[in-house]
This record gives sequence, C-alpha cells and structure tokens, in this order.
Amino acid sequence: MSLDRYARQLLLPGLGEAGQAALADARVLIAGCGGLGTLAAAYLAGAGVGRLLLADDDRVELSNLHRQLLYTEADLGQPKAVALAAALHARNAEVDVAAHAARLDSAALPALLADCDLVLDCCDNFPTRYALNAACVAARRNLLSAAAIRREGLLLALQPGQPGQACYHCVFPDCEDSEGERCAEAGVLGPSVGVVASLQATQALEMLTGRGGGNRLWRWQAGPGTLTPAGLAADPDCAVCGSAR
Repeated sequence: MSLDRYARQLLLPGLGEAGQAALADARVLIAGCGGLGTLAAAYLAGAGVGRLLLADDDRVELSNLHRQLLYTEADLGQPKAVALAAALHARNAEVDVAAHAARLDSAALPALLADCDLVLDCCDNFPTRYALNAACVAARRNLLSAAAIRREGLLLALQPGQPGQACYHCVFPDCEDSEGERCAEAGVLGPSVGVVASLQATQALEMLTGRGGGNRLWRWQAGPGTLTPAGLAADPDCAVCGSAR
C-alpha cells in the first residue's frame, strides 16, 4: 500500500495509519451503479477501501451521463458494473474491484454479504432495497441506504439487528409493493446526486474506521441548501428485524 497516495487523509485525527489499514482490509458491496453508486464508489476507491463489489444489471445509456460521471460515451451499451469496475481500477489499481452484472435478489444476497463488511444501497427500486435490508438484518451487516430525485435526497445509516437499531423496514414499512418515483419520470439534478453520494461515502468511511454509527437519517434539499439530520426509532414489532434484536 502506497501511503503517499493517502497522505492527505492520513493527517486526519482518528484516522492515521491504523485507520488506513482498516480501510485496506474493508470489503464493501455497492448495490446499484447509477448516479449514487458511481460517485460513492469513486470516493471509496480513492480512499483505499480494499475490496469493492459492484452490483447492477443495467447498461450505460446516454441519459445517464449528466450525473453518472465515471462513465464516458465510449461506455454506452456496456454493463454498468463492468464499466465502473474498469474506471475504478484505472484510478486506483491497489483496490480489488469485482463486478456482479446481475440483479440482486434474496437468493444471491447471502453469499455476497458473507464477503463484505458494509453495504451501500444505491438502488432505484423498492424490491431490491427491501431485499437488501432483510439480508443485512439476517447477516447483521451495516447498511447505508441513499436516494436522490429531483433536487433532494436522503441517507439512512443503519445497523440492523443490533439492540435498539432501526432497519429500513422500520422507517418505511409501507413502500415494499410500491413502484416509487424514478428519475426518468420526475427528473433529477446531477449535483444533488453528488451531494448525497458524497455524504454516503463519508459515512461509509466513518463506519469502516470505527467512527460512525447507525440510527441516523439526513435529508438534503438543494433549493434552500439544507441538510437536516434526524434520529430513527426502531419498531419493536417490525416484521423484518423485530425478532432479530
């Protein structure tokens, strides 16, 4: 590991060489290689997170390029997970990057989570979000779930299955069967995606170095330029995590 590459973050109190070693040993699953996933992955690769597993079954389209900034016109038509893996490797060859170019489901997730320490939910659909949450509860994996649409976004920092900790289903119990809004219909401001992705990556690095916890939510609104934090409450009767605590 080249410490010169990470010299600026090694100066940070509470990180140093021990924190850098923790990042080098860390394994992160990034579920979704769109606007959030590409930018969050770039920051984690730049910071020296040792292994990144990228999961997405989509291909790069022209309409992606205004916010999914690691793709180029040469990537059009390519599987996103594969194209992103190549871009990250070109930026930091010290990081082990693997591509899972298939949709995540409840059958595939247990094996993937067994080989990771943290999950970044960068998905664009509720079925995958709920499957990720349930798998993280079962495996007791920390989960950072982010979303961005129009000029706003949110991030949840979760440690599901732990005492007093909420899971995604506790916070959003009624969306599992919802199609939800999509950027293709509602629109999205590219830099707002970048703000939420940066916040997600920051919290990931804090968690991986032992400085970040769960049970927190942040809401970003570009119009007023506000980032509003809030605590979360676990549902003792939650159908997903109620019996796991």
